[in-house]
Amino acid sequence: MKKLITLLVCVFAFIGMSHSQSKIQPAKVGVNYGKKIDKNGAVSVKKLESNLAKSKTFDGKIEGQVVQVCKKKGCFLTLKREGDQEPIMVRFTDYAYFVPEDLIGKTVVVAGKAKVKETTVEWQKHYAEDMGKSKEEIAKINKPKQDISVVADGVLVVK
Repeated sequence: MKKLITLLVCVFAFIGMSHSQSKIQPAKVGVNYGKKIDKNGAVSVKKLESNLAKSKTFDGKIEGQVVQVCKKKGCFLTLKREGDQEPIMVRFTDYAYFVPEDLIGKTVVVAGKAKVKETTVEWQKHYAEDMGKSKEEIAKINKPKQDISVVADGVLVVK
């Protein structure tokens, strides 16, 4: 009986520790999500677009302003592009970490791999739902689109 009680105490302590570690820190300058990175060598979103016009992929750091964060659990963010262009989708390697909604409007550096790819109608609808868009907006999505996608190992808040 004593061993059972000790085992239960250990299990509940472990659950409590893992739950407290899963809390997402508020977005403040200097906070890292995922792999710890720095801003050295980061290119602008515009420079990324220029690089991807020449090469199909980019591996490095990108600095940009966050315009959207997944409302369900912070499982992706988007970076602002110039003009009326669709923002750049940034997902996280193996969904190993999440970011807070208060990241919207902040400038971040993301480190990872970027590429131009086609996003299916199904995935566009999934992302739109995760962003909290209305059923009417989601229903208007009816064709695949070419866009820039980043899979990031880490995110650093810089402004």
